[in-house]
Order: sequence, then C-alpha cells, then structure tokens
Amino acid sequence: MAEAWKPDYEAEYTRRAERLARIRSTPGMLEGLKEFYRDRPAEFIGDWGMTFDPRNPEIGLPAVVPFLLFPKQAEFLSWLRDRWLAREDGLVEKSRDMGLSWLCVGFSVWMILFHPGTVAGFGSRKEEYVDDLSDPKSLFWKARQFISLLPPEFRPEGWNPKTDAPFMTIKNRENGSAMVGEAGDNIGRGNRTSVYFKDESAFYEHASSIDAALSQTSNCKIDVSTPNGMGNPFHRKRFGGKVKVFTFHWRDDPRKGDDWYAKQCAELDPVTVAQEIDINYAASVDGVVIPSEWIQSAVDAHVKLGFEPTGARFGALDVADEGKDSNAFCGIHGVVVERVTEWSGKGGDIFATTARAFGLCDEHGYSRFRFDSDGLGAGVRGDARVISETREEAGQPPIRVDPFRGSEAVTNPDDEDVKGRKNKDFFANRKSQSWWALRLRFQRTHQAVTEGREFSPDELISIRSDAENRDRLTTELSQPTYSINTTGKIVIDKAPDGSRSPNLADSLMIAMSPSSSSIDVWARLAG
Repeated sequence: MAEAWKPDYEAEYTRRAERLARIRSTPGMLEGLKEFYRDRPAEFIGDWGMTFDPRNPEIGLPAVVPFLLFPKQAEFLSWLRDRWLAREDGLVEKSRDMGLSWLCVGFSVWMILFHPGTVAGFGSRKEEYVDDLSDPKSLFWKARQFISLLPPEFRPEGWNPKTDAPFMTIKNRENGSAMVGEAGDNIGRGNRTSVYFKDESAFYEHASSIDAALSQTSNCKIDVSTPNGMGNPFHRKRFGGKVKVFTFHWRDDPRKGDDWYAKQCAELDPVTVAQEIDINYAASVDGVVIPSEWIQSAVDAHVKLGFEPTGARFGALDVADEGKDSNAFCGIHGVVVERVTEWSGKGGDIFATTARAFGLCDEHGYSRFRFDSDGLGAGVRGDARVISETREEAGQPPIRVDPFRGSEAVTNPDDEDVKGRKNKDFFANRKSQSWWALRLRFQRTHQAVTEGREFSPDELISIRSDAENRDRLTTELSQPTYSINTTGKIVIDKAPDGSRSPNLADSLMIAMSPSSSSIDVWARLAG
C-alpha cells in the first residue's frame, strides 16, 4: 500500500531559504544550478515551484504552498521530457484531482526558462479553461502565478506579468520562448509549438478535426484527460497501441486512500466514480463483465480482509496475436496477483516469448505457467518442450507448462458455476466461462470488503497495490463486455468499439481459469 506522504512545508521553506542564501553568496553556483536544471524538470519544480489550492485553508494550510512532488508526479515530468526529446506524441489518462494541470504548467515554464526558442501550446474545449486573467482554474492563471512565485534568479529578466503575459500568451523576452493558448475549434490553427497539451481532450466536440489541425503543428502532442466513454478518438488512441501512455491513477497519489475513495463513492454517482476516479472507459456501457468498483475493492484485499497469500506460486502467458499486440505474463501467489508484465510481440518470435516466460518463472519462483494456446500461442508447446529438455540437461529445476484454449468447450460441463444453469448451457466456450469465473471472484471480494460477507480466501482475489503494472491491469479488467447469443449463452467481447486487446487482463484470466475436476493440471505436482 502507498506510504503516508505528509509534506512539511515549514521545513521546506527553511531549506529553500538556506539554498537561496548559498546561491546568492556563492559566485558561479546559480549558473551551475541552471545547467543542472536544464535536463531535470522534476528537480527544478520540486526545488522552487509553488502551487495554489484554495481548499488548503480548510485544513489549516496556506493557499499557496511549495510544490512538493510525490513519486508519480516526478515520474510524469520525466516522462514528458522524454516524449518531447523523442519528438513523439503521448497520452495521459488520469483520475480527477491529481494535480495534472499544475504539472503540465510547471513543465512548460521549465521549458521556456531553460530552452531558448521553445513554444509550449495549450488547448482546451473552452476558452476560460485555458485563460481567464482572474480565474485560478485557468491554465495560464496558474502559469503566471508559477513564474511570479519563483525566486527572481529563476524568473525571466525584467519579468512583468502585465506586459509579458497578456491574454493567451506568456513570453520569455530573455530567450525568445513562449507559451500560447487556444480553445474550441481553433485548437491547432496557431503557430507551431515544441509541445502541445490538449486539456481534457476526451471531451472535445470535434476531436478528429482538431487532431488533423494539430498534426503539422507539433511533433509532441500530449492528450491529457479523464475518460469519456468508449469509441471516441481519445479512447481509440489510448488503446490503439500507437502512442506512449501514462496512467495517473488515484492510488498513485499518497494523499488518497481507501477512506477517500469510500467518500467519493458515497458522494458521487457510480458512473462518475468509475469514469473519473477509476479511469473506467466502460463506465456507462451495459454488460461490463467486471465493474470498476469491484476491481478497486480487490486492490490489497488480502490486507483489508486480513489473510496472507498461501498456495502455489504460478504464472500465465498471453501470447501476442499480431505485430502491434503485446505479450503479457501474470504472476500469482495463491489468489494474490503479484505482478503483470508486458512486452512487444513485434516479430512474432514465439521461442523468445516462451524463453522469457521461463525466465520470469525462474526470477520470481514460479514452478509452472499456463499459456494461451489459441492462435500464435500454439507454438509455445513445442518451444517449451525444447527449452525444458535444455534445462534438464543443465540440471535446472523443471517448470511445468500447460495449455489454455479459450475456444474449446467448457470445463465440467454438467456443473453449475452459476446456480440453476449447467455450464454447457450457459457459456459459449471456455473463454467466456473463465471470464465469468474471474467476475465471480471480484464480486465476492467486493461483497467481503464492502459488506463484511464471509468467504473462503480461496474464493476471492487480491491485487497488490505495489504490483508491477497494477494501474494498467485495473483499467483493462473493466474493458471486456458480455452479451447473450442466439442460443442463450454468454459470449465475451474483449475489445468493444475496436479497443486494443486487454493483454494484461487476459493473462490474469488465464491464470485464474477454472480447471477440469477430472484432470486438474494445476493440482498436479511438476515432474
């Protein structure tokens, strides 16, 4: 779980005062610091940035406080720098109230201070969101405030907000750099920019035309938004696999915890919570297999419910189906998800994919793994046999490898996973049965966490909050939808509205897929 993060503003004021005194008394130190900050936006903002929050006085803090970054915020600033230097686009999906506006503004101020001739562009669907000279919610109000609160040593020489920061423009006359703003359908019609931030771009009315207008404006366009349903350009871009994605989930914010989340659930409607808090694109979509609130209940459920991980430690491999798709590997200890790992499937080298799965098992102590044997995954079986023979000759411990084929008939066809319906009459295939089994685990876990209902831990599921790629996994888990076919059976659509296949979620589904009671490959010992 996230460690408590309690900024000490008084101590930070003291540190800054002492640091500034050293700068002013040490010849050459300022020039050295500026060179240091030139490549380090997070360090500059964390050392000298200030932020404004009118809610602070409610809790006994001043409205203006040092901008002390928590780890995910610092990571984001470095990610932005990398996108800009690589001249590539990016997308940021976020929970509400994560400080993204101040981070994007702080990054842009860093850019125009330390990189002469650069231009940072901002666009939003409403003009007042970009600039309102009297409204703190506007992006350029924040930028003027950010610059004005810097020590004079770091402000542009002769900085005057009235002349250097008129409406929709902020200029650094010292080095020729600037920030510019646009709104509505005018986004992308202005001058070229070094980086362009598209504020809440999932809500643009004419998103496709704006994308077209911006295509020649900047080499680095950053979409920043909470989700706004499925099928829109932001959603397609997020799951299209063509841009780098940064996920800013509320669990990455050490100021927030389960009590905060429970308050949001009590005050907001479920769709708003799912969409704007849980980053669930399918919030308003009917037939979601695993609702986002169930998924959030499962984060650290073993901690909330007081049980320790027990049982086998194993993995599951979802093999990439095509060049732009990715391989994914899920690691489990009993019912606790420890990690999900993803890597490119480009090139279709099944042997290399299989070898990497063996390596992950060795690295994390997994004695076996399942693999998706549909499609290209069918090749894993033969490659696993070759690798196992080589391992045996080298005296390495065996790793059991078992196939999972979602297209085959259901397991235990005469049993009733759903009371009153035989499996063979309720599920179209093993894939739908396995997704439904995962759904039932999340449902029981949600009931145990929120209602105090009692279940055996073996019937539940828990996702470690510090699991690798946890935020991506929780987003993907709420993507698949279900429907009833003409014969009355459940079918699963993993990628509604043309979404990218949820590889990480698929690997978890494969890992937790129910086995046949007559041939339970997971109950057998390896060897």
